[in-house]
Amino acid sequence: MMQTLSITYSDDLLISTGKSKKALEQEMCFLLAVKLFELGRLTVGKAAELCNMNKMQFMDELGRMEIPVINLNDDQILDELQNA
Repeated sequence: MMQTLSITYSDDLLISTGKSKKALEQEMCFLLAVKLFELGRLTVGKAAELCNMNKMQFMDELGRMEIPVINLNDDQILDELQNA
């Protein structure tokens, strides 16, 4: 079952961004997915699913935004280096 999230915004937002309603809503959904991924709340696959992208597309977009696809904290990096 799919759930729906509704975000209220004014027409001024459409005008100031210069985007169509559909493009603005897609961007907002993508940016939400990116932030949840950055915070470690979603995997890359689940974040891609949230914004209706395939995993490779989402990872490519993360790269364009210079956001690392592998998001390890300092302890995880140290563990990886010690196990290498």
